[in-house]
Amino acid sequence: MNIGEAARASGISAKMIRHYESIGLIPNAGRSLSGYRYYDKKNIHTLRFIRRARTAGFSAEQIKKLLSLWSDQQRPAREVKQLAEQHLSQLKERINELKSMAAALSELIMHCQGDDRPDCPILKSLADEDTTQEFNNSLNKPSIRHGQSLKK
Repeated sequence: MNIGEAARASGISAKMIRHYESIGLIPNAGRSLSGYRYYDKKNIHTLRFIRRARTAGFSAEQIKKLLSLWSDQQRPAREVKQLAEQHLSQLKERINELKSMAAALSELIMHCQGDDRPDCPILKSLADEDTTQEFNNSLNKPSIRHGQSLKK
């Protein structure tokens, strides 16, 4: 099947299929006499594997390792589990970072009147060089205490 058909069958865009080929995630597709890429069932199966791994948040580097483990019938399952555990740990860390960012942004939103006045603590905090370090630090805290401004 050609790249358009492979894209529909795998759920991955043709552009991403080309990208995955360029970074070595999948082998270069065979070519027809007219030069078009040609994909077989094995290629589609691999592309679906990649799509599911991307949906689970694995990076291209991690997927490359997963593909290597998947193709190795003698692999120890512990290697797959270790990779998945590391990824889960990274996801949990990222979730905590996002929660901190949300808490800091929520605090800024609470301090903005949102009226017709030009004064806006959100923009002031983002623009004020004196608060840069304090703002960055607030992202690593669970929340800025209510009523506490970012600038001292």
